[in-house]
Order: sequence, then structure tokens, then C-alpha cells
Amino acid sequence: MLGTVTTGHSTRIRTRRRVRSRGARVILALIAAVVVLVVLGVTVVLVQLLRPAGPRPLFQMPVACGETWQLGTYPGHDDYDVDLFPTKGEAWGRPVLASYAGEVTVAGINGSLGGRTPDNPDGPRGRGGGYWVKIDHGGRWETQYLHLLEPPLVRVGQRVEQGEQIGKVGSTGNSGAPHLHYEQRRGWEKVEAHFDGEPSGITLDDREYTVTRKSNNCAAEGT
Repeated sequence: MLGTVTTGHSTRIRTRRRVRSRGARVILALIAAVVVLVVLGVTVVLVQLLRPAGPRPLFQMPVACGETWQLGTYPGHDDYDVDLFPTKGEAWGRPVLASYAGEVTVAGINGSLGGRTPDNPDGPRGRGGGYWVKIDHGGRWETQYLHLLEPPLVRVGQRVEQGEQIGKVGSTGNSGAPHLHYEQRRGWEKVEAHFDGEPSGITLDDREYTVTRKSNNCAAEGT
């Protein structure tokens, strides 16, 4: 009587199945790990976004110490947006200063630049904010500075101090004349700008109006 003859075929099939099974388990484990990391990351972001804002920093006007500027708004400008124009002298190229210490999170172009320059003030408008800077001041407080003349003088990740120059007043983006568009934000919401502990007076954009304020952003000068 002949014994059982084996060719090894069945053994190879079982081996391949075990290899595929182990490979599938490894892939599933990797997918599970990625999902956990994503969920944890989303959770951390949501916790940060939903936590209450800290105390309002002592923001200063984003222009040179002792200068008086006109702050204004108009219908369609958005509530709490502030446009700043100097009451004396040329606006083009005036220093734009950090309102408070913080970390630069944006320094680049918002929309498109257009072609308005000191040599061609009536050139074509661009879109959006043109050259701009955003600074994170901690406690979920941010400031934004738009329509700068030239590329910002700061870079993303840079720490800036109150009164440090971050750019120059210009008219890039969707801007009709040289000025600084400025915003203060608490978390997701834009709020009325305060300077030196006092409300700016620019709130709703239901009508066109202006106020004047004197800058006390004197830290850079050591006063």
C-alpha cells in the first residue's frame, strides 16, 4: 500500500494565507493608530478653540508714539474694522507697529496686490488685504494689519515686541487710498478695538463716521 504523497502545495497556500493575515493585521493596526492620532489632534484643536479667551491685552495704536490719527469706518466695511489715516503728513510709507507683543502667524499676501503705489496712487486695485500681518498675542487674542506698502518686515514664527515695526502703510489689495486696515480679534469673533485700555469708538458699520485718537505706542522708544 502506498503512503500519502504530498506536493507541498497545500503547505504553501497555508503559509501565504498566514502572511496575508499578518499583513492585514499590521495595516489595520496602522490605520487604527492614524485614526487615534487624528481624533486626538482634532480634540486638542477643539479644546483650544473652545476655551475662554484670556484678559484683553493692553493694546496700543499700531502707529508711532505721540501721533494723532483718524479712525474711520463706512457701510459694508464690517463691524469693528478700523481704517487709520494720519491727520498730518503723507500716509504712504508710515511705520506700522505691533499693538502688543506676540508671535507672527501670517506675513504675506491676502488676495492680490494691485498696482497702487506712491508713484502711481490711482493704479489698479487688487483684491483682499494685499500685504498683511497677523499676530497671536496669547489668550486667543489676535491683531491684523492689512494693505501694507511692501512685503512685511517680519516673518511667520517671529516674536515681536509692542511698538516693533512690522510694515509700512500702503494701498495694496482692495484699497482706494493709502491707509492701514486694522482689526482686533478674540477667538473667532472680531471685537471693538481698544487702545491704551480705552474703546476706539469704531463699532458698527451702519454709517460712515470717524474719530481721532493719539497713539501711546511708545515702548519702542523706551518711554
